[in-house]
Amino acid sequence: MFRISLIVFMAGSVAAAEPLQRVRVSDDGKTFVTVDAGRQVQLWGVNYDHDRDNRLLEDYWHDEWPAVVEDFREIKELNANCIRIHLQFARFMKSTDEPDANNLAQLAKLIALAEEHGLYLLITGLGCYHKQDVPPWYDALSEDQRWQAQAKFWQAIAAVGKDSPAVFAYDLMNEPILPGDKPESEWLAKPLGDKHFVQRIALDLAGRTRQNIAKAWVDMLATAIHEVDPQSMITVGVIPWAHVWPTARPLFYSPEVGRPLDFVSVHFYPERGEVQKALDALRVYEVGKPLVIEEIFPLKTSGEEVLQFIDDSKPIADGWISFYWGETIDECEARGDMAGAITAAWLKQFRDNSRDRSPPPASVSE
Repeated sequence: MFRISLIVFMAGSVAAAEPLQRVRVSDDGKTFVTVDAGRQVQLWGVNYDHDRDNRLLEDYWHDEWPAVVEDFREIKELNANCIRIHLQFARFMKSTDEPDANNLAQLAKLIALAEEHGLYLLITGLGCYHKQDVPPWYDALSEDQRWQAQAKFWQAIAAVGKDSPAVFAYDLMNEPILPGDKPESEWLAKPLGDKHFVQRIALDLAGRTRQNIAKAWVDMLATAIHEVDPQSMITVGVIPWAHVWPTARPLFYSPEVGRPLDFVSVHFYPERGEVQKALDALRVYEVGKPLVIEEIFPLKTSGEEVLQFIDDSKPIADGWISFYWGETIDECEARGDMAGAITAAWLKQFRDNSRDRSPPPASVSE
């Protein structure tokens, strides 16, 4: 495939000239722009978190590499410019301080593939999605030891990605949470199906505030990354609790915690007839930084209402990332079940609405 210029939401056959450019936050802190040209960038992409057989990326990317190549081509044909990948801690760390060289090499191969196809990567780490794959030694670590191991993970990942313009940002963890007043015994929260997407960064407040714990964790991991890769942006994908409780306020994007985070990443699944409620919750996360809706899908409503939410969020958001699970529109339709029909219909809407996401001419220049 070809590389694209960053007139970002045009069809691939139109935008096919310039190499992929590294992206940064604009000087006014409100949008994303290319480093070299100051051209405004918005994300329109997919989470590539598992395949059609519900396997995680590291479960098949060695033995079935041609399938990964094909999936990237198919994602490109959906007019996406970004893929969010999810890396599992246990696949990249053999011990508290020994990275897995084999999987790091495969990550380098994936980054090169993304660059070849003109696709940015939002690299989410520290996944423990399959509880059975989490090594006992990791769960046995103290909080401080666990954080140190997580810092080693991120330094290993950043060392692979630091020189590629395809690395859009590092997402420290998918939906981290903290305990309440009572100590917890499990690092992983309740599963969704067979996957544990939500993870605790501490088991016990131990007299500390939630802000203090979150700040210390973000500071440690951001520092570890920037020691290796000072250029790439950092974020953390969070559950928008304001969508559940209207009085809730951001924790990781509060002034006390969020200083090292370059942009806001939130996960939204609007409910039927409640687009305005979702928009009101989204505005809570306007904190003076670019904002990416890092997960969105017609899980609880129609594709039409999801598109309405996306359209109405354009004055607020700088990116929207849905899902792709290794099946084309035709393959989803051929399944003949409700899930396949819903996914096929949404992928058509996602593909066909990509041209409407084009940002206005950049006002930032270098």
